[in-house]
Amino acid sequence: MHRIPASQSLRHTRSIRRWARGGVVGLLGWGLGMGAAGCGVELEPVGEELGQLRVHALSVNGLSTNGLSTNGLSTNGLSTNGLSTNGLSTNGFKDWFNQDPSTADAVMSYVVTCAVAAGQTRTFTNPVTGVQYTWLGSLGLATSWANGAAATEAEQQVVSACLAAHANKYGLHVPISVLGRVAATSDSTPPAIPYTQAELDLYSEKEACYFGNLFDGTGVFAANDQPYLTAERSTPRTCGLASGTTQQCPPITHLGMCASLCTVARDAGNNPLPYYASCTHNAKTYQPITARIRPAEIYRCGDGVCQFTERCGTGTTATSCNADCGACP
Repeated sequence: MHRIPASQSLRHTRSIRRWARGGVVGLLGWGLGMGAAGCGVELEPVGEELGQLRVHALSVNGLSTNGLSTNGLSTNGLSTNGLSTNGLSTNGFKDWFNQDPSTADAVMSYVVTCAVAAGQTRTFTNPVTGVQYTWLGSLGLATSWANGAAATEAEQQVVSACLAAHANKYGLHVPISVLGRVAATSDSTPPAIPYTQAELDLYSEKEACYFGNLFDGTGVFAANDQPYLTAERSTPRTCGLASGTTQQCPPITHLGMCASLCTVARDAGNNPLPYYASCTHNAKTYQPITARIRPAEIYRCGDGVCQFTERCGTGTTATSCNADCGACP
């Protein structure tokens, strides 16, 4: 993967694409010892560009789910040492990073995007190669961890949920609306990720809720925030918006419907907000992230376009869509 010098990375973030070598970035990419195969997967820009998009009611996803290892956030030392200079300079982090610098670089871009506030950066100079990496914050979901403290359970949960929401089974980049609250730092209700009515109108399709904990090995979970997709419909966001109860998108485990697992957030007047305050699974309550998508991200067999998620055939379903993809040769 091409790496521009750090001095240029801040100036030219908006003009470059990050590439994941071998198509394996992983939801967190922590399974760095696993083999990679296939062509390169293009990732949407993160950090500064995502921060700019956030102003315009956008977030982006593009992390492949391949190669996830749920213990990486502990084994690389960041869970206890934080996303500060001290945390990034530990031997544990350096050893982890150098197992596969290209993959680790892409992973850290999303970690910093989720945890660190917009306008802030985290920089790491690889002592083995001398290459400097600069990662740009955006959502600011875990400010205490971002400033060097050990990650609280709330921070572990919301960062895990954020990373799951930014995962894509196909490694494709799809714009999404990311909603929820930052990690709580006191007994009071934590502030929400900023959003506007224009964002809700543009991203009018409820997609999914995401929750779990990748720091302690629990894993991550997703559930539909609307009914299962019918046979003629499909989406590249299949890890969240499933078409059935047996949806396969490891390592994300599909659990059904958000409505049966989660509690809707409410304002001071008890009016419902467009995201969930908590989700519960196996008697454990988590702080989730809620995602919405544009109607254009839900495809329909018969709309005249053979989408990535559609296949040739003689039928009218996404897996056999004659109208869009024609008969199979």
